[in-house]
Amino acid sequence: PRRGTGQPGNVMIRGVQPASFGLRREVRLAQGRWFRPGSNEIVAGAQIAQRYQGAGLGETVRFAMRDWRVVGVFDAGNTGFNSEIWGDVEQLLQAFRRTAFSSATLRLSDPGSFAGLKARLESDPRLPVQVRREVEFYEAQSRRLADFIRLLGLVLTAIFGLGAVLGAMITMYAQVGTRINEIGTMRALGFQRGHILIAFLLEAGLLGALGWLIGMLPAALLNFITLSTINWSSFAEITFRFTLTPEILLKSLIFGLGMGLVGGLLPALKAARLPLIDALRAA
Repeated sequence: PRRGTGQPGNVMIRGVQPASFGLRREVRLAQGRWFRPGSNEIVAGAQIAQRYQGAGLGETVRFAMRDWRVVGVFDAGNTGFNSEIWGDVEQLLQAFRRTAFSSATLRLSDPGSFAGLKARLESDPRLPVQVRREVEFYEAQSRRLADFIRLLGLVLTAIFGLGAVLGAMITMYAQVGTRINEIGTMRALGFQRGHILIAFLLEAGLLGALGWLIGMLPAALLNFITLSTINWSSFAEITFRFTLTPEILLKSLIFGLGMGLVGGLLPALKAARLPLIDALRAA
């Protein structure tokens, strides 16, 4: 059960060997110690220890008709291992009445030998295995969730982007309507239509940049919030965080400027095409 609410949740339990600790370079022991082989001791990911009752250091959790004592908490950074519980593989095989491994992970001393190893293992009739790089394996597991998040992001971006363009257009039309006298004065002083067009487009771009800045402030708070979802391959809960990278900031800035320019294009054209006589008469 989850801490605070008592609601049940599914958690990934992984059987590992002592060599696994060195294999996962991103995993480090944050509290306590690693479990002893052959015992009912387990170590929990940092997010599991924080979110679930009985999964904290020194606590006891019951599953597979056994009591398991948490002797350590590990931190795997912003990876899915933070949402797992690790224990001795032989003890977990017995507890869950399994007779075979579901997966095995190894690191090659020479990454270029992967193709040869894959061909040799998959051609051996004694080993009905499918050999994949670990990145490909996890990509296949998370493809549904990734596709859903990508589609949801595109739909929301399209909806809010259209709203932002319309908002910028309305704002710029209002600016043109209230500054006809200024436009007439500038034209009388010798400014060309192109100068008027560029001036209003720059203003629209600044409006888009201001909207980007306002949007980035609450978005930056997501760096400090941990979210959870379901892994549709294992039906276990995984936790994750959004991270704002320089690349994301740059792309979002370009998108914000683009929305401002698109929304301000028609008002800027109207201002540039305003007849000089009408503008001076308004002045």
